[in-house]
Amino acid sequence: MIPCANPLSQFQSHRAEIEEAIQRVLQSGHYILGPELEALECEFAAYIGTSHAIGVANGTDALELSLRALGIGPGDEVITVSHTAVATVAAIEAAGAIPVLVDVEADFYTLAAEQLSEVLTRRTRAVLAVHLYGQAADMDAIVAFCRERKLALVEDVSQAHGARWRGKRLGSLGDIACFSCYPTKNLGAIGDAGLITTSDMGLAARVRTLREYGWRERYISEFAGRNSRLDELQAAILRVKLRHLDEDNAKRRVHAARYKEGLAGLGFHLPVARQGAEHVFHLYVMMSGERQRLIEYLKQHGIHAGIHYPVPVHLQPAYQNRLRAAASMNRTEALRNEIVSLPLYPELEADKLEKVIAALKSFARDDTVCSR
Repeated sequence: MIPCANPLSQFQSHRAEIEEAIQRVLQSGHYILGPELEALECEFAAYIGTSHAIGVANGTDALELSLRALGIGPGDEVITVSHTAVATVAAIEAAGAIPVLVDVEADFYTLAAEQLSEVLTRRTRAVLAVHLYGQAADMDAIVAFCRERKLALVEDVSQAHGARWRGKRLGSLGDIACFSCYPTKNLGAIGDAGLITTSDMGLAARVRTLREYGWRERYISEFAGRNSRLDELQAAILRVKLRHLDEDNAKRRVHAARYKEGLAGLGFHLPVARQGAEHVFHLYVMMSGERQRLIEYLKQHGIHAGIHYPVPVHLQPAYQNRLRAAASMNRTEALRNEIVSLPLYPELEADKLEKVIAALKSFARDDTVCSR
């Protein structure tokens, strides 16, 4: 079976370096908030182009702690999208705030900036922009909206490590930014991990305090915090993978270009790159009007395709009828029936990629014959 994502293959491609890093930690005697994490935080901040990076336990915590560091809590509203991982909305609620959802753009599947004014209220405190599938949301429009209304801007960069918007790395454009380093991400740990970036010294200090019980002095909580520490093993592993991130992203772009070439003219709606954005193709998401039949067809040919995401947050059982959303969520709701994620990861072999393309061509031919 050709998987949709393959974190094991990334471990194998960097195995010697990763095993060396793990042994270094095991022999060091430092396992929590030690020198590996300090080094990762310095290296990641330099990579993104911010003054600070802070390691936390996972991407959901990164979002929650960022909102709390901004002073956002009960009664405050945060605008984001429904077409995202449920973690985005869960983190807003974990901070005590109220998620307000808007639709997405037709071509890029990211936040529809024209709806921001529609859902704005006196309680709105922030916009949480999700950079989905590997490229930027419309940051020109979103930044302008937030600045004009003095709202905080939080970037969710969990699917776009290393991507750029007009030459700047995502994660350096808002007040604060959040990264999941789940194993399948472009910068993936071997376990859970998260990172936060900001150039605001005060925000960075508050996040560092929040991630460890609100301590400024050990065992003395200045305010209520959390235990959300990134351990030394994951930090060491991420340091290895960070050194290879740009070259791995370049491989993803090569695979995506081959998909674009090989699938042209078959009737699928292929990914569209936003002008001004450098795409890193965390996922290769296309659309098909015969999505379920296509997934089953690919499965029969030994290919595992994914759906990211099958149900918008506002339609999920836990959230129905208790979230405020824009009047029209038509594009979000239409996507749920048509999007499909094809296998894509840096180590995807050329013959396997060609097998995926051949299967899709065969499906398209069969579909054309059946529809006559």
